[in-house]
Amino acid sequence: MGHEHGSDEITNQSSATVHGAHVQIGHNHGGIVFACDHAAQAGRAKPDQIPRARSFVNRSAEFASLDGWLDQHTRADEDAVGLLSGLPGVGKTATACEWAHRARDRFPDGQVFVDFAALRRHQIGGDLAEAAAWCLRALGVAEDYLPSTLAERLALYRSQCAGRRLLIVLDDVTEPGHISALAPGSPGSAVLATSTAVLGELSLDGARLLALAPLDRVSGARLLARLAGAGAGAFDADPHQAERLVDLCGGLPVALRVVAARLNRHRWLTPATLADELADESDRLAALSGRSGGSGVAGDKESSVSGAFNLAYRDLSAGQGRLYRLLGLLPYPLFDAGTVAAALRLAPSAARRGLDELVEAGLLQPEPDDRYRLHSLVRLHARALAEAEDDPEQRTAVPARVLAHYLQLSALADRAIRADRLRVADLGALVGTAPDPFADGTRSPLAWLEAERPALLAVLREAERYGWDRPAWQLAEVVTALYLHHRHLGEWQEVLRTGAAAAARDGRPDAEARLRSMLSRPLLDLGQDDEARTQLERALLCAELSGHLLLRASVQEFWGRYLERHDLERAQEAFVRCLELSEQAGEPRGAALALLFLGGAQSAAGRGAAAVATLEQAVAGLQACGDARMTARAIAARGRARIRTGEVGAAAADLAAAADRLCALDATHYEAQARVELADLLEAGGSADAEVRFQLERAWQVHRDGGSPQAAVLRTRLDALPPTADSGPAADGGAVEG
Repeated sequence: MGHEHGSDEITNQSSATVHGAHVQIGHNHGGIVFACDHAAQAGRAKPDQIPRARSFVNRSAEFASLDGWLDQHTRADEDAVGLLSGLPGVGKTATACEWAHRARDRFPDGQVFVDFAALRRHQIGGDLAEAAAWCLRALGVAEDYLPSTLAERLALYRSQCAGRRLLIVLDDVTEPGHISALAPGSPGSAVLATSTAVLGELSLDGARLLALAPLDRVSGARLLARLAGAGAGAFDADPHQAERLVDLCGGLPVALRVVAARLNRHRWLTPATLADELADESDRLAALSGRSGGSGVAGDKESSVSGAFNLAYRDLSAGQGRLYRLLGLLPYPLFDAGTVAAALRLAPSAARRGLDELVEAGLLQPEPDDRYRLHSLVRLHARALAEAEDDPEQRTAVPARVLAHYLQLSALADRAIRADRLRVADLGALVGTAPDPFADGTRSPLAWLEAERPALLAVLREAERYGWDRPAWQLAEVVTALYLHHRHLGEWQEVLRTGAAAAARDGRPDAEARLRSMLSRPLLDLGQDDEARTQLERALLCAELSGHLLLRASVQEFWGRYLERHDLERAQEAFVRCLELSEQAGEPRGAALALLFLGGAQSAAGRGAAAVATLEQAVAGLQACGDARMTARAIAARGRARIRTGEVGAAAADLAAAADRLCALDATHYEAQARVELADLLEAGGSADAEVRFQLERAWQVHRDGGSPQAAVLRTRLDALPPTADSGPAADGGAVEG
């Protein structure tokens, strides 16, 4: 019912992906040295995320202005806020990134890059919440310690930035409040944003606003010569033609790259001939430019840029031209050859050849991760051509095939992450006979889902727009595998709401029940309990209509977890009903999980003896199912229940055993929780300070490494303990000795 599983024995293997140091032990009560040196510990993580600009020229005046801006704020002992604004394609991102690399030494604690275009959301503020989460991850905060609300994330972000000199680059921002919110607030730090809008409100708060103009003739000609490579010699005979081409391209680097690519591909083409073609094309293509509405390129620059793209398009073969046009119809501008092959029904090798030819033509940008990107202006041009030249059926077929492609890959990833999770969609039918890219274990399905998040969301929105309800709710269900592990709460809400509405239109109460019950998870995390209750009440009705026993059990589990916050008696009733339905469905693991949640609710209600008995059954049931992680959590829950019954020795043994098992399984969040509870128990019982210190030191290390604000609380508590002979190194952040 949405939980992980593995072996119940502690052996020399791990069921989880290990990042950094890893410890496996049986039962221990002290005397072990933890000498972990994680590279990405909170407070020490040094992010290096700024992409390198390619073929960069000039901008010396802008760099000098940025240097002066930073010097001014450094002297004033405050952080700096700046904005680069300008037309699409003028080189804002490249300028910001190039300056960041040149100023690397001024930010010894690292540089963070956030692409707002990739984070854009429908919900107001959703992109800011996700941007804050991105920054926290870059600064070493683990998923388990990411706060749920925007306010909490921003507070933790400011704490993580305190005392550090960081550069935060925010690309393609649309709201001035996003820039102000993500200012580090630490002297010597800076936030540099780019935007097509001026966002003049920022100047009221002392921000430096720098409008980035198109390249001048000299700089543009230099860029042309660099991009033209072997063809650069063509400018020697008539250097003024290079400047003429710069004028015709409006000084926009994105257009100059296309022009340089034509000179490279056609050695017979002279700069003068090309300039004549472009001058003629610019006049004749105003109508085409007008169809590319929303590009942000105004007046003569708009028609010139479209003219440059159109000349490059005319050079393409029929097959290349079709590929180019249909790329503009993809739901997301970043893609790999496999996606294009599926969209156009090509062999992957043919798709890659075609994409590489478009790279050679300057119309497509290769990315370091074996993917390709369409610039926003190029994408608008390609889409306009597709709308003019391709029939409506073909234009609809492309996003439909992309949806099918992503649905199949997401189903494969979902299966690889957890094969036995409850699903309404027929996973076997979705997967079919497709080769499994995750089968050999060399490719992480969770990492793939994370990398493809923006594309998956764009595909889901496209499915909603076209009214493709069945694949829409199926996609929403299978991508939940990602959100159960990573806390993208705003996005998760959108995915589940979209899927639930699609399931309702498709007449599938079982799918609607599943999606609405899961929607309660992010809603509860965000403190939206009333909305969570509304969704769950609808889910209960849909589940009853479906007649699906295991689904009804799962919805009862979600309902019980909601009631735990509001009515413990009714929560216990819900978990009992979940247990009954799981047993009727012949689902032993579901029954064992119901016992685990029931025991927790009984303990919270003060029914300690009943809770211990229930949790004994849960431990036995989870062990029989081979679920090591949940077995360890059930043992910890039994220990908490035994504290209420006064079984102090047994409670301590349970918490110690659970902590050791969770450590071996790399479930450090739950390990730390058990160790703090064990330390509380030991301290209350008057145990030796060394034993209490050992448990707290290990818990502190986990929270510190995960970037949790709880680390500061534990550090204060540790410092208040009487010193011991071996406690010195940990206080300095070195080895932790027990």
